Amino acid sequence: MPRDPDPSLNESSFVQTCLRKGLRLDGRGMYEMRSVDVRFGEEFGWVECRLGGTRVVAQVSAEIVKPLPDRPYEGFVSLVTEISPMASAAYEAGRASEDEVLMTRLLEKALRRSNAVDREALCIVAGQKVWSIRVDVHFLDDEGNMLDCVSIAAMTALRHFRRPDVTVVGEEVTVHSMTERVPVPLAIHHSPMCLTFAFFGDDSLAVLDPTHLESQLCTGTLTLALNSQSEICVLSKQGGAPLGADEVMRAVSLGVERVREVEGRVVSALGEEKRRRVVEVR
Repeated sequence: MPRDPDPSLNESSFVQTCLRKGLRLDGRGMYEMRSVDVRFGEEFGWVECRLGGTRVVAQVSAEIVKPLPDRPYEGFVSLVTEISPMASAAYEAGRASEDEVLMTRLLEKALRRSNAVDREALCIVAGQKVWSIRVDVHFLDDEGNMLDCVSIAAMTALRHFRRPDVTVVGEEVTVHSMTERVPVPLAIHHSPMCLTFAFFGDDSLAVLDPTHLESQLCTGTLTLALNSQSEICVLSKQGGAPLGADEVMRAVSLGVERVREVEGRVVSALGEEKRRRVVEVR
């Protein structure tokens, strides 16, 4: 299968000339994100997220397993990603690229290691039975900045998900169906989301939410995982010239504003979905 062609020297020169004039090919401002669109499936925990032309599907599932011996009160939260050639010709089926590996690691740090989900709340019977929450992510279209798109999709899916209610009598556990009892939402501490800045050359010229072409031409990236409480969960600098503390803090300040904007859209979408389900039940 052919790979995405590398940009020509003319393309590179044209894009960087435009950026130095404060212009981007899609008409956005330098620190403006593409539109975020979130859609829900019929099942709890199924979310499709679009960031401009980039499209990702996240699906959350749960099963009862035995906890680790040294963590008898904690459940599990795992993340599984799949980038197929359907997303872009740059990816090969069954073979993870360096970008995919890096993306998965950053997502794990942002969603799992930051304790976004309360894992102790997943305990059913200490030392015997806990919930294992799995987030499956499928990349459908790569038009640049898949990491930010998938972080929004995965976090929204976790907030939308409902697990079956359980009854514990002694050591006997009864799992109730969705029709028998109202399913239970996950206990979520905070909602981190990734924001990626792309840098061009040694002058630290940066743009937020790079397109596919901008991602190919940039010399380095800075990815921040932030929540609406202004907390930094992950900071990752890849390639490019060194950044000063002032530049990093400026990116953080801009990032907090954008995260709050995206958080508002996600909360609105979750509210609309909740009202839709209530109307259907009636």
